[in-house]
Amino acid sequence: MNIRLADRMSQVKPSAIRELLQLGADPSIISFGGGYPDASLFPLEHLEAVFRSVIADNGHEALQYTVSNGSPKLRGQIAARMSRDGIDCGADNVLVLQGAQQGLDLVAKMLIDKGDVIITENPTFLGALIAFNPCEPRYATVRMDDDGMDMDDLERTLARNPGAKLLYTVPDFQNPTGVTLSLERRRKLVELANRFDFVILEDTPYREIRYQGEPLAPIKSFDTEGRVIYLGSFSKILAPGLRLGWAVASEQIIQQLGLLKLAADTQCSTLNMAAVSLFLDTYDIDAHIATIRRTYRRKKDLMLDTIRRTFPQDVAFTEPSGGLFTWLTFPEGFDTTRFMADHALPEAKVAYVPGATFFPLRQEANHARVSYSTQSDEAIVKGITALGQLLTARLQA
Repeated sequence: MNIRLADRMSQVKPSAIRELLQLGADPSIISFGGGYPDASLFPLEHLEAVFRSVIADNGHEALQYTVSNGSPKLRGQIAARMSRDGIDCGADNVLVLQGAQQGLDLVAKMLIDKGDVIITENPTFLGALIAFNPCEPRYATVRMDDDGMDMDDLERTLARNPGAKLLYTVPDFQNPTGVTLSLERRRKLVELANRFDFVILEDTPYREIRYQGEPLAPIKSFDTEGRVIYLGSFSKILAPGLRLGWAVASEQIIQQLGLLKLAADTQCSTLNMAAVSLFLDTYDIDAHIATIRRTYRRKKDLMLDTIRRTFPQDVAFTEPSGGLFTWLTFPEGFDTTRFMADHALPEAKVAYVPGATFFPLRQEANHARVSYSTQSDEAIVKGITALGQLLTARLQA
């Protein structure tokens, strides 16, 4: 049978990086590739207890359909946490999602027609590009530095792209670079959105994994016109297998996103929502998050100290104050995809994510993302040391 695919499927392509990283499934490979949380930090006993309790005490409701926007109680609990973080919202401003990734898909479907402009950081989260691409947008990019998006470059980009509909940003410990958008630039971004009339999609899966410095106010907290959509997630602070995230936006936007969610999956798991709600009622999630922060800070410090000791001096790296990643920049002309396939995997037994596909327009081959979240201290030292020795031999040959 000749299946006549929709035109949008031309934008849906397998990732060569994913295929390359599958080689890292070999237990002899130390992989710094996946952006996963450390599974040893999942609160298994507490999660087991709440699931048992939900089924035993309220199983008939917990296994039944519920409203498509998410259980009212959980939406209220999320709204309360958002209010603590400086965002003025109520339960009607919250939509529960199948992870924040679903929010990327639904927002693109809601706003983007073929040819519309989406502005992103350069580089940006690969998963966002995968979600946006089926809507067949055009991309415009904004350069970054240690304080996130350059607002002067953004203003020039907006002038070159009148009518741009959406700006996508990961302002806290960005994926892939690990950098954080400064407070001054957050205010300026909202000012530009009001002036140029576009929507900001603020994606914050790592926001609560800050392990040094004071939290910066969310972009949404500066929103005066209802044009910021905030995405949060339980994946990094509880467990990704729960597949629960949320959007916070104006009631008008939440209603539209809710219609798209109803068409996509009807609702999130009633059972998982009930269990997370009971977890929030019963246990101290902030104490749990504090444990996560301590662990990731130790791992980050260990990785960066090992990079300083073992990597060639002409390899630059970011120093994140939260999140799961650092971003490596190699000399011009260095191809991290080729180096990983030809040398890092077979010789050093180390995997990372080559950086080229994080760039929406002109791919830059001399970058890589490395994650310190999942590997043990011993594996971090062993893998980074082996990679550093190999890089030193190759770059100085």
